[in-house]
Formats: sequence, C-alpha cells, structure tokens
Amino acid sequence: MRIGFGHDIHQLAAGKKLIIGGVELAFEKGFVAHSDGDVLYHALVDALLGALALGDIGGHFPNDDPQWKNKNSKHFVQHAYKLVQQKGYKLANIDAMVFAEAPKLKEHLVAMRKNIAGLLNLELDQVSVKAGTNEKCDAVGRGEAIEATVVVLVEKK
Repeated sequence: MRIGFGHDIHQLAAGKKLIIGGVELAFEKGFVAHSDGDVLYHALVDALLGALALGDIGGHFPNDDPQWKNKNSKHFVQHAYKLVQQKGYKLANIDAMVFAEAPKLKEHLVAMRKNIAGLLNLELDQVSVKAGTNEKCDAVGRGEAIEATVVVLVEKK
C-alpha cells in the first residue's frame, strides 16, 4: 500500500466560474486559474501522482501550456488515474477536505463524491469529501481563495 497527499489553492475573482469537484456552483466569484481551477480535482491529481512518486500536476500539465487553458480538470484526474493503473495499483479510498468561507458547500458534497467515484470507478463509500472554513483567518478565511487537501490510499492489484 502507498499513500498520496495533494493540496491546491486558488484565488477568487468576480466574473469567473466556480467549479469544485466537478460541480459548478452559483456564486459571484470563481477561480483565477489557467484551467477551470477545480481545487478539489487538482489536489486529487497531486495525491494520485504523489502516491507513486510520479511528480505533480504542474509537471504533467504546465500552466503556461495553451492546450490546458480553461481545460476541464476531470481530464487531469483521468490522466493521473490511468498512470496509477498502469503502475499496477488500484485505489482503496480517498479522503478530501475543501476549505471555503463561502459559498457553503454542504449541499454539494454528495455530488462531488459521486463525480469523483464515477471518474475513478469507485463505490461512493470509498470517497469522502468534507467541507470546512478557516475561521476568518488567512486568504481563505477572508473569502479571497478556496483550498483543498486530499489523501489517497492505493494498493497493488
């Protein structure tokens, strides 16, 4: 078994789309990013790659490469998952946390879990997504950014 950890944070700005865990949220701000900025998917990619020492999302999808401009981050997740499979591993479980002062994410967590489970051929009970705030501390706490962390457990097939 191997463990991977991923983290991502993106600033928020008016007039941008806000997509977290593949769910587009109605909100007055969205991510400042080269791709769609989905912090949950980006952290998941880094966790998947990290579990097998395969680098990070920036190495596989450089943010100065125009082919990734506004790209749906599910493609990054699919790429990382394919690499995990090629190395002879399968996913045991995923545990994720998204930090945001606003919008409130509770009502969207099941949809995020379903999206991740669907992309990675997992059962819903193998995917945990939780939400929290930073209690008004730092950029996330001031509503200037949203952050995500993900831990994955992979095991040999």
